[in-house]
Parts: sequence; C-alpha cells; structure tokens
Amino acid sequence: MPKHRFPEAEMRMFHRMFVCMKCGAKIRADLPKVRAGKTKCRKCKSKKLRPIHKEAKR
Repeated sequence: MPKHRFPEAEMRMFHRMFVCMKCGAKIRADLPKVRAGKTKCRKCKSKKLRPIHKEAKR
C-alpha cells in the first residue's frame, strides 16, 4: 500500500461511499440520507449500509 495518496483519489474512492452489509455492493450516497434510511442498495434493496473502510484490515 502506498504511503501517500493523492487527495483527488481519496475523494473519488472514499467520499460519500457506503457498502451494503448484506451483499457488499458499493453505493455513493449522502450521509444524512443513509442515516435516515432513505437510501437502499440497488442489488438487494437492503437499507443496512456502512461507510467504506479507508485502510485494509490485516
């Protein structure tokens, strides 16, 4: 993993990105809408979303 990432790449990969807890699909949405339960997964229609991890787990 590189030590330094470009700010543009950080924004593109992690800003407003969420992952479905049920099927693992990535969705770009606003945080207030996700917290209010107004955003659904396109694949499985679940409302359980979490923010994407910015660092890989070991």
